[in-house]
Amino acid sequence: MPKLSKKPTHVFLLTSLLITVIGYFFVYSAGSYWGKVHYEESLPFFWKQALYGTIGMFCAWIIMKFPFIHFRKFWFGAYIFSILLLFAVYIPGLGVVRNGSQSWIQLAGFSLQPAEFVKISVMGYLACILANLQNHKLKSFLGPIMVCLVPAGIIMVQPDFGSAFLLIIGAFSLLFIAGLPIRFFISIGVLGMAGLIGLIISAPYRLKRISAFLDPWSDPLNSGFQGIQSLLAIGPAGLFGHGFGQSRQKFLYLPEPQNDFIFSIIVEEMGFIGAFVLISLFILFLYTGYRLAVSAPTKVGFFAIAGLQSMIGFQIFLNIGVVIGLFPVTGVTLPFISYGGSSLLSTWLIVGLILRFSKD
Repeated sequence: MPKLSKKPTHVFLLTSLLITVIGYFFVYSAGSYWGKVHYEESLPFFWKQALYGTIGMFCAWIIMKFPFIHFRKFWFGAYIFSILLLFAVYIPGLGVVRNGSQSWIQLAGFSLQPAEFVKISVMGYLACILANLQNHKLKSFLGPIMVCLVPAGIIMVQPDFGSAFLLIIGAFSLLFIAGLPIRFFISIGVLGMAGLIGLIISAPYRLKRISAFLDPWSDPLNSGFQGIQSLLAIGPAGLFGHGFGQSRQKFLYLPEPQNDFIFSIIVEEMGFIGAFVLISLFILFLYTGYRLAVSAPTKVGFFAIAGLQSMIGFQIFLNIGVVIGLFPVTGVTLPFISYGGSSLLSTWLIVGLILRFSKD
């Protein structure tokens, strides 16, 4: 492997920091009125996001110095522990239901979404398995496939379709990089489409999301409301937007604008130019991350960085796609930007892991 230059590492870290700071500004802007109405304070989301970001950066710094990151036993333990956390959401008094999904743990005033950390443990454990794979026959991949599907199935039951989907996409992109026969992906694609149709039909709320995606104006005050309000934020923004803090849709038109649909507020306030700058930063983040993967000194590092970057890259693509109307609403956050402790903390854990794997 070629020796890693310091430049991609620095650019990767600085880009992560810059996007996070941009997230702070727009969590403040998007959530200011919502905070006043619901919490009688204009800055509750900003202060919490700043706290989550600080904790995340500190954890990333710890991980960068962690000596056991390449060990398969470590990742197996992390994998088992994260699955136990998935079951912990069903413990009375510990697990809480949000937006119809029982996928949260609340303790001492802090909330945690285990699925965010399961995605990381699956990528790390898969990287260790695939790095030591002896052959590339289909049967050799059955174990790694199950490592992905077991937690994805648990997450789906909660139900949290968005997290399960990202986990499967991230894991299967890693399996593709590892050399899983292409005929498998063709077969799994057909089965996956059949299963996806079955899941949509079996859950009325998913069917409503699909119908709202196809024609949001058929139910503009219910299932199509978020999509319509998002487009009403983006459409009139023009080249430069209305100016920072001047969003109109954040005044209770777009529900919880500091969360999944924060990109709508960014476009509304900063226009096409602002959106272009942010997307460019995301592309730079992904590009430098993949450069770190290619230059990683170990196979485990290569697989881990490639898998984590693919997962976070698809999450960025999916969130922005939902906001601009390309995909149905999935409840997936925008990494570094959307308000939420679990999302921001897990994203910075990924940053720390990538930087650690790129060192040795």
